[in-house]
Amino acid sequence: MSAPVWLLLRGLTRDGRHWGDVPQRLAKALPPGAQVVCIDLPGNGALHHLRSASSVAGLVAQARAQVAERGLAGRPVHLLAMSLGAMVAAAWAAAHPDEIAGAVLVNTSLRPFSPFWQRLRPRAWAPLLDCLWPGTSAEGWERCILGLTSQLAAHQPEAPALLRQWTDWRRSHPVSRANALRQLLAAMRYRAPHRAPPVPLLLLNGAADGLVHPACSQAVARAWNLPLAVHPDAGHDLPLDDPDWVVAQVVAWRAGVR
Repeated sequence: MSAPVWLLLRGLTRDGRHWGDVPQRLAKALPPGAQVVCIDLPGNGALHHLRSASSVAGLVAQARAQVAERGLAGRPVHLLAMSLGAMVAAAWAAAHPDEIAGAVLVNTSLRPFSPFWQRLRPRAWAPLLDCLWPGTSAEGWERCILGLTSQLAAHQPEAPALLRQWTDWRRSHPVSRANALRQLLAAMRYRAPHRAPPVPLLLLNGAADGLVHPACSQAVARAWNLPLAVHPDAGHDLPLDDPDWVVAQVVAWRAGVR
């Protein structure tokens, strides 16, 4: 049997670099032979020059095309995905369950299980509008995102260096406001099926998420009868706030569903 592949998908305007060292940590923790691959959605990261899809179905098609281009099709694919990336993972597993061996969904929110004011908390509306406003600097954008998505790492001594790194990434691989809006539109329009995709699924959630209300993960867990692991202190960017916890949850869950 072919060695399994873990595909890592980030969310709105983020790319594979924003996983930090989670890919390396996960690769070390998984059984020998497992491959960990980060892919960028078009419009982000290495693909920042391409047009983002404005629907989750379109983002799924773009992600599947990358799998084929990398020669990974036909191998057991597991997904670790957060936020918008987790919507893509859920839609992918629902539409093509034969391609997905399992998925871990981090701090996501899904219609019809949660109202819009939980899926994007009102406290985040004004900062996000400021980010998208013409003239916002790369540093201003990244400072806003760090403040909205982190409850732990943002307050560590390393935070200024992290902010400089993110700013450099945005300057070298700028995400256009048009692509950011298309991704936001895709997230807003996506409607998940009432029944869970027929593949093993795990939900991870940060109880201190300031961007997406933690009740959204709870609602998905109830609707789809899924296991949910909650970090008591982490924010929206769980892999940033506590990468060890994320990796430990993924590995323990995967060992239990084999």
